[in-house]
Amino acid sequence: MPEIYLYNTLTRKKEEFKPAIPGEVRMYTCGPTVYLYASIGNFKTYVFSDVLRRTLEYNGLSVTHVMNITDVGHLVSDADEGEDKVVAEAARQNKTPWEIAEFYTQAFFRDADRLNILRPTIICKATDHIPHMIRMVEEIVANGYGYETDEGIYFDVSKYPEYGRLSGINLEKQMAGARVEVKTDKRNAADFLLWRKAPKEHIMQWESPWGMGYPGWHIECSAMSREYLGDQFDIHTGGIDHIPIHHENEIAQSWACSGQIPARFWLHGEFLLVDGGKMSKSLNNVYLLDDLAARGYEPLAFRYFCLGAHYRTKLNFTWDAIAGAQTGLRGLRAQVQRAVQSQGSVSEVAEQKVAELKAAFLEAINDDLNTPRALAVVWEAAKSDLGPALRDLVADFDRVLGLDLLTGQAKDEQVDESELPAEVAALLKERAEARKAKDWAKADSLREKLREMGYAVKDVKDGYEVTKI
Repeated sequence: MPEIYLYNTLTRKKEEFKPAIPGEVRMYTCGPTVYLYASIGNFKTYVFSDVLRRTLEYNGLSVTHVMNITDVGHLVSDADEGEDKVVAEAARQNKTPWEIAEFYTQAFFRDADRLNILRPTIICKATDHIPHMIRMVEEIVANGYGYETDEGIYFDVSKYPEYGRLSGINLEKQMAGARVEVKTDKRNAADFLLWRKAPKEHIMQWESPWGMGYPGWHIECSAMSREYLGDQFDIHTGGIDHIPIHHENEIAQSWACSGQIPARFWLHGEFLLVDGGKMSKSLNNVYLLDDLAARGYEPLAFRYFCLGAHYRTKLNFTWDAIAGAQTGLRGLRAQVQRAVQSQGSVSEVAEQKVAELKAAFLEAINDDLNTPRALAVVWEAAKSDLGPALRDLVADFDRVLGLDLLTGQAKDEQVDESELPAEVAALLKERAEARKAKDWAKADSLREKLREMGYAVKDVKDGYEVTKI
């Protein structure tokens, strides 16, 4: 097997990855909390996890990929504060939590399919695994790591000597109340709920040895990964925001049961920024795939945008950037699709070039998923005179990239003006008048407005051309 190197958050270095069981990889991904649509920020992380899985399979490994669906237990604050997100949204929409969870689960996978994200081998819902969680909490308590309060069952972080190993946090500061206020019934500020006792009116609750209640968010991932992948598996993935609390707590509670850190490798994707800042509801800049589609951008343009930067670097989303990504993707497709239609035989020189490109591509993706370098190899291949060999080569590379390079749309589609929506036609007329009056600033502003509506305007000698983007 070729050498694969991955950056392990646990050790803070790039290491050679070898599965514990030769030829088989066991991998867990933290899935969505299904109370709202997933944003493009969320999907940046899932694109990275998908590329990781595809890379492993490209190297001939068999991957068992498990992903959870959080449909109970994730509170508004990751630090055990506030309402359950699914329950709160159900109340707001006057629906049941199960209706909310089902609706947004289906929406998540619909968007994931649009991004060519492979379906996990096993998709597991938290509400289907309550008995597994209860048994795990019982083990933790029996082993001396959990204690009961009026609120529920807490994990005592002071009993786990390596708490903070993943994130590098200072436990003493945590225990002094740096993250949350110390409650009277908690031994330490960093202690977290394994099982919450539910008030009678709480709609989602189950019987347990501690009365009616529901699981804490962290225990869910530990219980489900353990159920399907064992006490220790190969890889755990998630967003960088999971490191200091969720994944740190997963490690602690799993270790309390088995004496092992649940995953050997921990991989995390960096944040997606918007216009250089944080994506936030309060800033009204949380974008969905549908928002991109409304402006004429295909979902795979966003995937291409993500692949253009390393997964461990922050990526800045702007409308200009996604426009550039769509142009780049369609340009690459056009180059590939023109080249594969060319006639000719595969020369000895071409065969040698194919071998070199394959080696360069493999080296790039096996170097901690270096997708920018891998894309550069594809561009080089598209511009090389490889004859019929290019089709198989690009199809091979697309097993990892997932960009529909041979079949996807290769250019913007020119439209018949008589079929344009009235609003678009009116803006085109207004822009033509602005150009006639040499009001270039207004013409540029109207061009951008049309682009936001999904139409690109190109000025030509006798007027302009309109294409749907």
